[in-house]
Amino acid sequence: MEGRPPSDSDPPPLNAPAIVQMRYKLRTAAGQAIYALRKAIVEPVFDQTKAGRGIQRFAFLGHAKVTAEWLLICLTHNLLKLFRARQRLPAA
Repeated sequence: MEGRPPSDSDPPPLNAPAIVQMRYKLRTAAGQAIYALRKAIVEPVFDQTKAGRGIQRFAFLGHAKVTAEWLLICLTHNLLKLFRARQRLPAA
């Protein structure tokens, strides 16, 4: 029906804000199943990397600064892995 207001079961228009689209997606069974996979697939890697460095939260605000900080965390993580691997090598 044309002039009726949208209900909770109607998908939002394509130009709706991202938060409105995400709320709709999380109300569906498929959206909830996909969202639940975050815990099992990717996020533990970030948590373990940060916990291993003793980092609880990012120190800066803004996408660019957080990205730079995350790259620094990854750099130190990888350097530490290389250092430990080098120590395990037999002396030549």
